[in-house]
Amino acid sequence: MTGKKSSRWKPGQTGNAKGRPPGQSEITRMRAELAVHVPAIINQLVTAAQAGDIQAARLILERILPPMKAIEPMVEIALPDGEGLTAQGVAIVQAVADGTLAPGQGAQLLTGLGSLARITEIDELEKRITKLEELKNGNA
Repeated sequence: MTGKKSSRWKPGQTGNAKGRPPGQSEITRMRAELAVHVPAIINQLVTAAQAGDIQAARLILERILPPMKAIEPMVEIALPDGEGLTAQGVAIVQAVADGTLAPGQGAQLLTGLGSLARITEIDELEKRITKLEELKNGNA
């Protein structure tokens, strides 16, 4: 076999044009059949929960009220400017240690700082490669 890959179908063309039409799966049919009974089921769950059925109450509350996420307040911290990413990372860690910054916020900032470091590194490598290519080609 050669390295060329052949395909019977063109992009966007189905291999089974007469296949099952959309919306005709077994699960779709079961959901449609159950949908008729959903209001009665919900009413029974609410009645059971009101009567003290903890499992029914839990099921209702878990499905209707999503768990609340902690919201950390906005905090402004001063990061050293012009001293490099290491100094900024140390300032973030110190702010967490001082209690000025929540640990979750500190972790997110350090992750962002790490991403910035990688971007900066790529930019610097690109500049160096360009400079080396210019030197090699005698354009410097």
